Amino acid sequence: MYLPYPVIEQLSESQVATWNRHFAGDGHERPRSVEEGIWRRTQDPANAEQSGWTEDASGRRRVVHYRYDYALNYTFPVPRLVLSELYLYVSHTAPAEEIRAYAQSLRIWLDEGRWKPQQPGTWQRGDLSVTVAEFDVHPQDERADRATPEGFRSLDVRFTSEGYSSPVRTLRNLPWDVLAGGIRIKEQRGNPTISDDLTGILDFLPFQVEVGCGTSIEAGIPPLHYLHEVYRVTARKDNTLTQSHAFTLSPQADTLVQELLLNAPAKAEDLTRMFAQCFIAEPTPAHTALKALHDAGHVVGPVITHNFDVLSARAGLPEVFVRRYDQKIPPVPLLDEARSLLVIGLHADRRAVQARARAKGMRIFYVDPEGLMENGVFKEYPIEGAREGDTVVRAAAIPALNRLRELLAVTV
Repeated sequence: MYLPYPVIEQLSESQVATWNRHFAGDGHERPRSVEEGIWRRTQDPANAEQSGWTEDASGRRRVVHYRYDYALNYTFPVPRLVLSELYLYVSHTAPAEEIRAYAQSLRIWLDEGRWKPQQPGTWQRGDLSVTVAEFDVHPQDERADRATPEGFRSLDVRFTSEGYSSPVRTLRNLPWDVLAGGIRIKEQRGNPTISDDLTGILDFLPFQVEVGCGTSIEAGIPPLHYLHEVYRVTARKDNTLTQSHAFTLSPQADTLVQELLLNAPAKAEDLTRMFAQCFIAEPTPAHTALKALHDAGHVVGPVITHNFDVLSARAGLPEVFVRRYDQKIPPVPLLDEARSLLVIGLHADRRAVQARARAKGMRIFYVDPEGLMENGVFKEYPIEGAREGDTVVRAAAIPALNRLRELLAVTV
Protein backbone atom coordinates (compact mmCIF):
# COMPACT_ATOMS: atom_id res chain seq x y z
CA MET A 1 0.00 0.00 0.00
CA TYR A 2 1.32 3.41 -0.96
CA LEU A 3 0.53 6.81 0.52
CA PRO A 4 -1.07 9.19 0.00
CA TYR A 5 -4.02 6.80 -0.38
CA PRO A 6 -6.92 8.38 -2.30
CA VAL A 7 -10.15 8.54 -0.30
CA ILE A 8 -12.15 10.88 -2.57
CA GLU A 9 -10.65 11.23 -6.03
CA GLN A 10 -12.04 14.66 -6.91
CA LEU A 11 -13.27 17.45 -4.68
CA SER A 12 -15.46 20.34 -5.71
CA GLU A 13 -14.60 23.94 -4.88
CA SER A 14 -17.17 23.94 -2.09
CA GLN A 15 -15.68 20.76 -0.61
CA VAL A 16 -12.21 22.31 -0.66
CA ALA A 17 -13.65 25.34 1.14
CA THR A 18 -15.30 23.04 3.70
CA TRP A 19 -11.99 21.28 4.27
CA ASN A 20 -10.05 24.51 4.71
CA ARG A 21 -12.63 26.02 7.04
CA HIS A 22 -13.61 23.07 9.23
CA PHE A 23 -11.02 20.29 8.93
CA ALA A 24 -7.61 21.81 8.21
CA GLY A 25 -5.42 23.53 10.77
CA ASP A 26 -5.35 23.24 14.53
CA GLY A 27 -8.02 25.68 15.60
CA HIS A 28 -10.10 22.96 17.29
CA GLU A 29 -9.87 20.87 20.45
CA ARG A 30 -8.05 18.46 18.19
CA PRO A 31 -7.42 18.68 14.44
CA ARG A 32 -10.50 17.43 12.59
CA SER A 33 -8.16 16.13 9.88
CA VAL A 34 -7.33 13.35 12.35
CA GLU A 35 -9.53 10.32 12.94
CA GLU A 36 -8.81 8.29 16.06
CA GLY A 37 -10.43 5.41 17.89
CA ILE A 38 -9.66 3.13 20.81
CA TRP A 39 -11.32 -0.07 21.95
CA ARG A 40 -10.12 -1.99 24.98
CA ARG A 41 -11.98 -5.19 25.63
CA THR A 42 -11.36 -7.39 28.65
CA GLN A 43 -13.08 -10.27 30.36
CA ASP A 44 -14.72 -8.98 33.49
CA PRO A 45 -17.72 -9.91 35.67
CA ALA A 46 -19.26 -6.51 34.87
CA ASN A 47 -19.52 -7.35 31.15
CA ALA A 48 -19.75 -11.13 31.40
CA GLU A 49 -22.46 -11.43 28.73
CA GLN A 50 -20.32 -9.77 26.07
CA SER A 51 -16.86 -10.78 27.26
CA GLY A 52 -17.54 -14.43 28.04
CA TRP A 53 -16.31 -14.11 31.61
CA THR A 54 -17.06 -17.01 33.94
CA GLU A 55 -15.78 -17.96 37.38
CA ASP A 56 -13.16 -20.25 35.86
CA ALA A 57 -12.32 -18.43 32.59
CA SER A 58 -10.97 -14.90 32.47
CA GLY A 59 -7.90 -12.94 31.46
CA ARG A 60 -8.35 -12.46 27.72
CA ARG A 61 -7.80 -8.92 26.45
CA ARG A 62 -7.84 -7.15 23.11
CA VAL A 63 -6.80 -3.54 22.54
CA VAL A 64 -7.22 -1.68 19.24
CA HIS A 65 -6.00 1.86 18.66
CA TYR A 66 -5.96 3.68 15.32
CA ARG A 67 -5.03 7.19 14.32
CA TYR A 68 -5.22 8.38 10.71
CA ASP A 69 -4.20 11.74 9.27
CA TYR A 70 -6.05 13.06 6.23
CA ALA A 71 -5.07 15.87 3.90
CA LEU A 72 -5.80 17.52 0.57
CA ASN A 73 -3.50 16.40 -2.24
CA TYR A 74 -2.84 18.38 -5.41
CA THR A 75 -0.63 15.88 -7.24
CA PHE A 76 -3.28 15.61 -9.93
CA PRO A 77 -4.99 18.52 -11.71
CA VAL A 78 -7.93 18.28 -9.31
CA PRO A 79 -7.70 18.26 -5.51
CA ARG A 80 -8.16 14.90 -3.78
CA LEU A 81 -8.90 13.89 -0.19
CA VAL A 82 -6.22 11.42 0.83
CA LEU A 83 -5.08 9.36 3.77
CA SER A 84 -1.62 10.79 4.40
CA GLU A 85 -0.48 8.90 7.51
CA LEU A 86 -1.59 5.70 9.25
CA TYR A 87 -1.10 4.22 12.69
CA LEU A 88 -2.91 1.02 13.74
CA TYR A 89 -2.13 -1.05 16.82
CA VAL A 90 -3.65 -4.37 17.94
CA SER A 91 -2.71 -6.19 21.15
CA HIS A 92 -3.89 -9.59 22.34
CA THR A 93 -3.47 -11.28 25.71
CA ALA A 94 -4.62 -14.90 25.65
CA PRO A 95 -3.56 -18.43 26.66
CA ALA A 96 0.03 -19.05 25.55
CA GLU A 97 -0.85 -21.80 23.09
CA GLU A 98 -3.29 -19.46 21.29
CA ILE A 99 -0.67 -16.71 21.09
CA ARG A 100 1.86 -19.17 19.65
CA ALA A 101 -0.68 -20.36 17.05
CA TYR A 102 -1.55 -16.77 16.17
CA ALA A 103 2.14 -15.85 15.76
CA GLN A 104 2.54 -18.77 13.36
CA SER A 105 -0.48 -17.57 11.37
CA LEU A 106 1.05 -14.08 11.22
CA ARG A 107 4.22 -15.46 9.65
CA ILE A 108 2.12 -17.22 7.01
CA TRP A 109 0.15 -14.04 6.22
CA LEU A 110 3.31 -11.95 6.04
CA ASP A 111 4.71 -14.39 3.50
CA GLU A 112 1.48 -14.59 1.49
CA GLY A 113 1.18 -10.80 1.51
CA ARG A 114 4.77 -10.45 0.25
CA TRP A 115 5.97 -8.30 3.16
CA LYS A 116 9.76 -7.88 3.15
CA PRO A 117 11.70 -8.52 6.38
CA GLN A 118 13.62 -5.54 7.77
CA GLN A 119 15.20 -5.61 11.23
CA PRO A 120 14.05 -8.47 13.52
CA GLY A 121 10.31 -8.33 14.11
CA THR A 122 9.63 -5.73 11.41
CA TRP A 123 8.42 -6.12 7.82
CA GLN A 124 7.62 -3.59 5.11
CA ARG A 125 5.49 -3.41 2.02
CA GLY A 126 5.09 -0.20 0.08
CA ASP A 127 4.82 2.71 2.51
CA LEU A 128 3.68 0.59 5.45
CA SER A 129 5.77 -1.21 8.02
CA VAL A 130 4.48 -3.75 10.54
CA THR A 131 6.10 -4.75 13.80
CA VAL A 132 5.24 -7.93 15.69
CA ALA A 133 6.30 -8.49 19.30
CA GLU A 134 5.51 -11.27 21.81
CA PHE A 135 5.73 -10.95 25.60
CA ASP A 136 5.53 -13.24 28.60
CA VAL A 137 4.56 -10.11 30.51
CA HIS A 138 3.40 -7.15 28.48
CA PRO A 139 5.50 -4.00 29.08
CA GLN A 140 2.35 -2.00 29.76
CA ASP A 141 1.34 -4.51 32.43
CA GLU A 142 4.74 -4.05 34.03
CA ARG A 143 4.28 -0.29 33.80
CA ALA A 144 0.91 -0.52 35.55
CA ASP A 145 1.99 -3.26 37.99
CA ARG A 146 -0.81 -5.40 36.55
CA ALA A 147 -0.60 -9.17 36.88
CA THR A 148 -0.63 -11.46 33.83
CA PRO A 149 -2.88 -14.53 34.29
CA GLU A 150 -0.95 -17.75 34.71
CA GLY A 151 -0.33 -19.46 31.37
CA PHE A 152 -1.10 -16.33 29.34
CA ARG A 153 1.10 -14.37 26.93
CA SER A 154 0.67 -11.19 24.89
CA LEU A 155 1.28 -10.30 21.25
CA ASP A 156 1.35 -6.83 19.69
CA VAL A 157 1.01 -5.88 16.03
CA ARG A 158 1.70 -2.29 15.01
CA PHE A 159 1.25 -0.79 11.51
CA THR A 160 2.78 2.60 10.76
CA SER A 161 3.22 4.55 7.57
CA GLU A 162 6.72 5.51 6.51
CA GLY A 163 7.95 8.64 8.27
CA TYR A 164 4.96 8.76 10.61
CA SER A 165 5.20 12.18 12.24
CA SER A 166 3.17 11.83 15.45
CA PRO A 167 5.09 10.85 18.60
CA VAL A 168 4.81 7.06 18.65
CA ARG A 169 5.65 6.83 22.34
CA THR A 170 2.65 8.99 23.25
CA LEU A 171 0.43 6.91 20.97
CA ARG A 172 1.85 3.70 22.41
CA ASN A 173 0.78 4.64 25.94
CA LEU A 174 -2.60 6.20 25.15
CA PRO A 175 -4.84 3.09 24.91
CA TRP A 176 -3.26 1.69 28.06
CA ASP A 177 -3.89 4.90 29.94
CA VAL A 178 -7.51 4.60 28.83
CA LEU A 179 -7.53 0.95 29.97
CA ALA A 180 -6.23 2.00 33.39
CA GLY A 181 -9.38 4.08 33.81
CA GLY A 182 -11.38 0.87 34.07
CA ILE A 183 -14.11 -0.58 31.89
CA ARG A 184 -17.32 1.32 31.38
CA ILE A 185 -20.11 -0.04 33.52
CA LYS A 186 -23.49 0.12 31.83
CA GLU A 187 -25.79 2.63 33.50
CA GLN A 188 -28.98 1.50 35.21
CA ARG A 189 -31.96 3.18 33.61
CA GLY A 190 -34.51 4.87 35.82
CA ASN A 191 -38.13 5.70 35.09
CA PRO A 192 -38.21 8.76 32.79
CA THR A 193 -41.36 10.41 31.47
CA ILE A 194 -42.20 9.45 27.88
CA SER A 195 -43.57 12.34 25.82
CA ASP A 196 -44.80 12.82 22.26
CA ASP A 197 -42.83 16.03 21.77
CA LEU A 198 -40.63 18.58 23.52
CA THR A 199 -43.46 20.69 24.94
CA GLY A 200 -42.01 20.16 28.42
CA ILE A 201 -38.77 21.96 27.59
CA LEU A 202 -40.69 25.21 27.09
CA ASP A 203 -40.71 25.57 30.88
CA PHE A 204 -36.91 25.16 31.02
CA LEU A 205 -35.54 27.68 28.54
CA PRO A 206 -32.90 28.39 27.48
CA PHE A 207 -31.31 24.97 26.95
CA GLN A 208 -28.00 23.50 25.89
CA VAL A 209 -27.59 20.68 23.41
CA GLU A 210 -25.59 17.45 23.45
CA VAL A 211 -25.51 15.61 20.14
CA GLY A 212 -24.74 11.94 19.50
CA CYS A 213 -24.83 9.88 16.34
CA GLY A 214 -28.56 10.28 15.67
CA THR A 215 -28.14 13.48 13.65
CA SER A 216 -25.20 11.93 11.80
CA ILE A 217 -27.20 8.87 10.79
CA GLU A 218 -29.93 11.16 9.46
CA ALA A 219 -27.21 12.81 7.33
CA GLY A 220 -26.32 9.44 5.77
CA ILE A 221 -23.28 8.64 7.93
CA PRO A 222 -22.94 5.00 9.03
CA PRO A 223 -23.74 4.27 12.68
CA LEU A 224 -20.82 3.64 15.01
CA HIS A 225 -21.37 -0.10 14.93
CA TYR A 226 -20.03 0.05 11.38
CA LEU A 227 -16.63 0.70 12.95
CA HIS A 228 -17.17 -2.26 15.26
CA GLU A 229 -17.52 -4.41 12.17
CA VAL A 230 -14.50 -2.91 10.39
CA TYR A 231 -12.21 -3.34 13.38
CA ARG A 232 -13.74 -6.68 14.42
CA VAL A 233 -14.60 -5.35 17.85
CA THR A 234 -17.52 -7.76 18.07
CA ALA A 235 -18.71 -10.79 16.18
CA ARG A 236 -21.30 -8.61 14.45
CA LYS A 237 -21.08 -8.69 10.65
CA ASP A 238 -22.94 -7.11 7.73
CA ASN A 239 -25.44 -5.26 9.94
CA THR A 240 -27.52 -8.39 10.53
CA LEU A 241 -29.65 -9.13 13.55
CA THR A 242 -28.52 -12.77 13.61
CA GLN A 243 -24.93 -11.86 14.48
CA SER A 244 -23.58 -11.84 18.03
CA HIS A 245 -22.51 -8.68 19.81
CA ALA A 246 -20.00 -10.60 21.93
CA PHE A 247 -16.51 -9.13 22.10
CA THR A 248 -13.83 -10.48 19.79
CA LEU A 249 -11.27 -11.69 22.35
CA SER A 250 -9.73 -14.78 20.79
CA PRO A 251 -6.75 -14.10 18.47
CA GLN A 252 -8.04 -16.73 16.05
CA ALA A 253 -11.37 -14.90 15.76
CA ASP A 254 -9.66 -11.57 14.99
CA THR A 255 -9.31 -11.11 11.22
CA LEU A 256 -8.33 -7.42 11.25
CA VAL A 257 -4.56 -7.96 11.06
CA GLN A 258 -4.96 -10.79 8.54
CA GLU A 259 -7.00 -8.55 6.22
CA LEU A 260 -4.35 -5.83 6.32
CA LEU A 261 -1.44 -8.20 5.81
CA LEU A 262 -3.04 -9.96 2.84
CA ASN A 263 -4.52 -6.92 1.07
CA ALA A 264 -3.89 -3.56 2.73
CA PRO A 265 -5.32 -1.41 -0.10
CA ALA A 266 -8.62 -3.28 -0.02
CA LYS A 267 -8.87 -2.99 3.77
CA ALA A 268 -7.93 0.70 3.59
CA GLU A 269 -11.16 1.35 1.74
CA ASP A 270 -13.07 0.03 4.77
CA LEU A 271 -10.85 1.91 7.23
CA THR A 272 -11.37 5.29 5.54
CA ARG A 273 -15.06 5.02 4.62
CA MET A 274 -16.37 6.55 7.84
CA PHE A 275 -14.21 9.67 7.49
CA ALA A 276 -15.18 10.01 3.82
CA GLN A 277 -18.89 9.80 4.66
CA CYS A 278 -18.48 12.35 7.45
CA PHE A 279 -16.76 14.71 5.06
CA ILE A 280 -19.28 14.50 2.23
CA ALA A 281 -22.33 14.68 4.51
CA GLU A 282 -24.29 17.90 4.68
CA PRO A 283 -26.13 19.47 7.63
CA THR A 284 -29.72 18.25 7.87
CA PRO A 285 -32.94 20.09 8.76
CA ALA A 286 -32.17 19.09 12.37
CA HIS A 287 -29.04 21.23 12.29
CA THR A 288 -30.95 24.02 10.56
CA ALA A 289 -33.58 23.93 13.29
CA LEU A 290 -30.92 24.05 16.02
CA LYS A 291 -29.29 27.03 14.31
CA ALA A 292 -32.64 28.86 14.20
CA LEU A 293 -33.30 28.06 17.86
CA HIS A 294 -29.80 29.26 18.74
CA ASP A 295 -30.26 32.51 16.80
CA ALA A 296 -33.56 33.06 18.63
CA GLY A 297 -31.81 32.67 22.01
CA HIS A 298 -33.49 29.42 23.04
CA VAL A 299 -30.27 27.40 22.60
CA VAL A 300 -27.23 28.73 24.43
CA GLY A 301 -23.59 27.75 24.47
CA PRO A 302 -21.79 25.51 22.00
CA VAL A 303 -23.27 22.24 20.78
CA ILE A 304 -21.62 19.51 22.83
CA THR A 305 -20.85 16.89 20.21
CA HIS A 306 -19.47 13.35 20.15
CA ASN A 307 -19.47 13.28 16.35
CA PHE A 308 -16.56 13.32 13.90
CA ASP A 309 -18.51 15.10 11.17
CA VAL A 310 -18.40 18.78 12.25
CA LEU A 311 -21.96 19.12 10.95
CA SER A 312 -23.07 21.45 13.75
CA ALA A 313 -20.21 23.84 12.98
CA ARG A 314 -20.89 23.56 9.28
CA ALA A 315 -24.47 24.65 10.01
CA GLY A 316 -23.07 27.78 11.66
CA LEU A 317 -23.25 26.66 15.29
CA PRO A 318 -20.41 26.80 17.80
CA GLU A 319 -19.47 23.31 18.98
CA VAL A 320 -17.19 21.58 21.46
CA PHE A 321 -15.88 18.09 20.70
CA VAL A 322 -15.91 15.69 23.67
CA ARG A 323 -15.06 12.31 22.14
CA ARG A 324 -11.54 12.49 23.50
CA TYR A 325 -9.08 9.96 24.83
CA ASP A 326 -6.55 12.24 26.48
CA GLN A 327 -9.12 13.13 29.16
CA LYS A 328 -11.58 10.62 30.61
CA ILE A 329 -13.96 13.43 31.60
CA PRO A 330 -13.23 16.39 29.29
CA PRO A 331 -14.30 19.85 30.42
CA VAL A 332 -17.70 20.93 29.14
CA PRO A 333 -19.02 24.52 29.23
CA LEU A 334 -22.35 24.10 31.06
CA LEU A 335 -23.68 27.64 31.32
CA ASP A 336 -25.28 29.08 34.46
CA GLU A 337 -28.15 30.54 32.43
CA ALA A 338 -29.03 27.16 30.86
CA ARG A 339 -31.98 25.55 32.62
CA SER A 340 -32.00 22.27 30.71
CA LEU A 341 -29.94 19.97 28.52
CA LEU A 342 -31.36 18.45 25.34
CA VAL A 343 -29.61 15.19 24.46
CA ILE A 344 -30.11 14.09 20.85
CA GLY A 345 -29.37 10.54 19.71
CA LEU A 346 -26.91 9.56 22.44
CA HIS A 347 -27.37 6.32 24.36
CA ALA A 348 -24.68 6.36 27.06
CA ASP A 349 -23.25 9.21 29.12
CA ARG A 350 -19.61 8.20 28.62
CA ARG A 351 -18.29 11.72 29.24
CA ALA A 352 -20.60 12.38 32.23
CA VAL A 353 -22.16 15.40 30.51
CA GLN A 354 -25.68 14.58 31.68
CA ALA A 355 -24.51 13.70 35.17
CA ARG A 356 -22.76 17.06 35.46
CA ALA A 357 -25.82 18.87 34.09
CA ARG A 358 -28.04 17.21 36.71
CA ALA A 359 -25.56 18.26 39.40
CA LYS A 360 -26.10 21.87 38.23
CA GLY A 361 -29.85 21.46 38.58
CA MET A 362 -30.57 21.31 34.84
CA ARG A 363 -33.50 19.23 33.55
CA ILE A 364 -32.61 16.54 31.01
CA PHE A 365 -34.61 15.95 27.84
CA TYR A 366 -33.81 13.21 25.32
CA VAL A 367 -34.75 12.92 21.67
CA ASP A 368 -34.17 9.39 20.42
CA PRO A 369 -36.29 6.70 18.75
CA GLU A 370 -34.83 4.22 21.30
CA GLY A 371 -34.31 1.76 18.50
CA LEU A 372 -33.38 1.39 14.86
CA MET A 373 -34.53 -0.42 11.77
CA GLU A 374 -32.30 -3.28 10.65
CA ASN A 375 -33.33 -5.26 7.60
CA GLY A 376 -36.95 -4.19 8.01
CA VAL A 377 -37.07 -5.09 11.71
CA PHE A 378 -37.19 -2.53 14.53
CA LYS A 379 -34.52 -3.33 17.11
CA GLU A 380 -34.89 -1.74 20.51
CA TYR A 381 -31.91 0.33 21.67
CA PRO A 382 -32.93 2.02 24.94
CA ILE A 383 -31.16 5.07 26.33
CA GLU A 384 -29.02 3.92 29.23
CA GLY A 385 -28.87 6.97 31.46
CA ALA A 386 -32.44 8.28 31.53
CA ARG A 387 -33.56 8.93 35.11
CA GLU A 388 -36.65 9.77 37.13
CA GLY A 389 -37.48 13.38 36.26
CA ASP A 390 -36.00 13.17 32.75
CA THR A 391 -38.16 13.27 29.63
CA VAL A 392 -37.70 11.00 26.61
CA VAL A 393 -39.22 11.89 23.23
CA ARG A 394 -39.15 8.79 21.07
CA ALA A 395 -38.60 10.44 17.72
CA ALA A 396 -35.89 11.15 15.20
CA ALA A 397 -34.07 14.46 15.45
CA ILE A 398 -35.52 16.16 12.36
CA PRO A 399 -39.25 15.87 13.20
CA ALA A 400 -38.69 16.48 16.93
CA LEU A 401 -36.65 19.65 16.41
CA ASN A 402 -38.90 21.00 13.68
CA ARG A 403 -41.87 20.46 16.00
CA LEU A 404 -40.03 22.34 18.77
CA ARG A 405 -39.28 25.15 16.36
CA GLU A 406 -43.01 25.35 15.56
CA LEU A 407 -43.93 25.38 19.27
CA LEU A 408 -41.59 28.33 19.78
CA ALA A 409 -42.72 30.08 16.57
CA VAL A 410 -39.17 30.15 15.26
CA THR A 411 -38.71 30.30 11.51
CA VAL A 412 -35.68 29.21 9.53
